[in-house]
Amino acid sequence: MSADASLQAAQAAFRDDLIAHGLLIPMGVDGLYGRSGVFEDVIERFNDLVTRHGGNDGAEIMRFPPAINRQHFEESDYLKSFPQLAGTIHSFMGNDRDHAALIEKLLKKEDWTPGQKATQVVMTPAACYPLYPVLAARGHLPANGALSDVYSYCFRHEPSIDPARMQLFRQREYVRVGTPEQVMAFRQLWIDRGQAIMSALDVPLTVDVANDPFFGRAGRMLAVNQRDQTLKFELLIPITSTEKPTACLSFNYHQDHFGHVWNIRTHDGGTAHTACVGFGVERIALALFKYHGFDVKAWPQAVRQQLWG
Repeated sequence: MSADASLQAAQAAFRDDLIAHGLLIPMGVDGLYGRSGVFEDVIERFNDLVTRHGGNDGAEIMRFPPAINRQHFEESDYLKSFPQLAGTIHSFMGNDRDHAALIEKLLKKEDWTPGQKATQVVMTPAACYPLYPVLAARGHLPANGALSDVYSYCFRHEPSIDPARMQLFRQREYVRVGTPEQVMAFRQLWIDRGQAIMSALDVPLTVDVANDPFFGRAGRMLAVNQRDQTLKFELLIPITSTEKPTACLSFNYHQDHFGHVWNIRTHDGGTAHTACVGFGVERIALALFKYHGFDVKAWPQAVRQQLWG
């Protein structure tokens, strides 16, 4: 069996075990699942654990829907780097004749989607994306910058049998906006905190330099630059593969990219820099089920103490 076939077999086996134990609910599309009450409880408990570590830092809490303003999305430059992951929202906007044509195509089992038109909203690609235009609209930042706690469902079009690569998933993020010194200190703080949080949950982990999945030939150059400048680190946990561990946390320094895009200014008028720590909460739950079993009541007492107190 080839390495790729072996990996796919391991991913399918873990997915099937999660479904058999009622933790994930299949929906007929790779990467699209319902979650059981037990699965959701693990995620809520983990979110509480993250809050215990970061909740006293004074972050402004913001909770966003899984869709963002299409104009904001276009202005973010996401399509320049990740067109393969973007998800647009289309809807029927026709008249009676168009509706009749749509019904006819449905009855003939033909493709009815060309009659749909793009709406003014698109799927959220990352939990922090709705935040930046909000901060920009407020004017100059205070002297100590801004710190936000955001949470959202996100969408990325990458269907996979790997349960750790869902098309719709949630991100919990702390986002720091301010001077380069402020945001770099924040990122190092959360690299340390992230390792402490996950070590206490007794899962194997490593932290390594990483890059985003930029698209195309130009994207390969961006990925190299991102790694060379150590702009992105990931906390990796081997969920379905030891050779290709899964990124469960990311620690990102965007430099002044979003500051330029949205004209976010520091208190003295400079272009703001941004950094974030992102928790892939479904992936973290999957790692816990992988290493501690499908029965949460049988998990090690030290782990249960961290999550359930």
